[in-house]
Amino acid sequence: MKEVYQFLEQEINKDNTIVAGISGGPDSMALLHLLITLRNKYNMHIICAHINHNIREESKEEASILKEYCHLNNVIFEYYKIDKYDNNNFEMEARNKRYAFFEKILSKYNSDILMTAHHGDDLMETILMRLVRGSTLRGYGGFSKITNRDNYRIIRPLIEVTKDDILKYLDEYKIAYSLDNSNISDKYTRNRYRKYVLPFLKKENNKVHNKFLKFSEIIMQYDDFINEEVNKVINDVYKDKILNIDKFIKLNRIIQNKIISYIIEKLYNDLSIINDIHLDNINNLINSNKANSYIYLPNGLKVIKSYKDLIFTKEELNSNNYALELASYLSLPNGKSLEIVIESDDTSNNTIRLNSEEITLPIYVRNKKIGDKINIKGLNGHKKIKDIFIDEKIDLISRKTWPIITDKNGNILWIPGLKKSKYDKSNKESYDIIIKYY
Repeated sequence: MKEVYQFLEQEINKDNTIVAGISGGPDSMALLHLLITLRNKYNMHIICAHINHNIREESKEEASILKEYCHLNNVIFEYYKIDKYDNNNFEMEARNKRYAFFEKILSKYNSDILMTAHHGDDLMETILMRLVRGSTLRGYGGFSKITNRDNYRIIRPLIEVTKDDILKYLDEYKIAYSLDNSNISDKYTRNRYRKYVLPFLKKENNKVHNKFLKFSEIIMQYDDFINEEVNKVINDVYKDKILNIDKFIKLNRIIQNKIISYIIEKLYNDLSIINDIHLDNINNLINSNKANSYIYLPNGLKVIKSYKDLIFTKEELNSNNYALELASYLSLPNGKSLEIVIESDDTSNNTIRLNSEEITLPIYVRNKKIGDKINIKGLNGHKKIKDIFIDEKIDLISRKTWPIITDKNGNILWIPGLKKSKYDKSNKESYDIIIKYY
């Protein structure tokens, strides 16, 4: 952890007030201990910002343990409990609430430094997931050691060390920490990379995390250079969330792609939401022969082509009616996605298998209509979708944009995430269409 000490000594000034996002897990407890160790030398003030995501029974006890640790070490403890989540994208909403809390604490203590415990393994996992899933150029770089926000910096001091380094440090100094069992479940994508991919890479090269860090830095440098070129033309082609298509298509393709990425990054501030399929959809919309058309992006963003303008607008989706054709992939108004995939082992309500000979193509996606009924698989007769929403405790706002999957004749095939119809096929039956909801 020598390199972490050296980095912190470079970044910390006398009398700094540092807000540290501390979960109580091994990574954040190592960071907190490092800051406490350096505190006397720099006379700095440490604010521990802890969030209870309220999804595990152990969270309350973990918060109490961390609060006591802070009390014993003269660290200010700030606590926030998330009482409820309002939409279906838990990770996105949790992240937004987390950073809103951090920014509130930064403002309260007049601090411009937020430290998080992201380490080298986290960077590897993020880069690998984005390479597989797709992202923007900057997104492929994962995250930086230092990120500049409008009024503060996010500093990640542990980025050059691995999880093993952190655990050895904790053991050496006998530092207690909490463990989240969900971090070992194969249910979560990141965990699968952590358990199966990273060990293989580390076996090939035990310093592979440094290679990923170098890759990240190079990507960020190239992205910065391209941004400089984009800044020269962006005000001429994009203003007030409207892109001038005529001027845009005259630019170099790399600059075009970066302008789209620039727009998306400004609108979202979170690259994990967007992948390269979304970017391809925007490019396809721009190059479409249709004078008037539109697509949806996650979180209610709608991109409209109106003759020579491309308009990015945030709609109030609660009252929207929509009907979209599913060709291969769709970003839905509720922030989720539908994708036709080649294969899948999933048998949950998030995946459906269909036989095209039993339905009438194409497949459509729309929101609920009054009187909608579905013939649920395994049951005789139909059930009202309204009653299914009630049974599943779906809130009124979510119901208005929840996707309903139908065929061309209006037969309801699926309520993604909730119920499948009689048209769903098992792995052993004949099917030629697999649709995934995520």
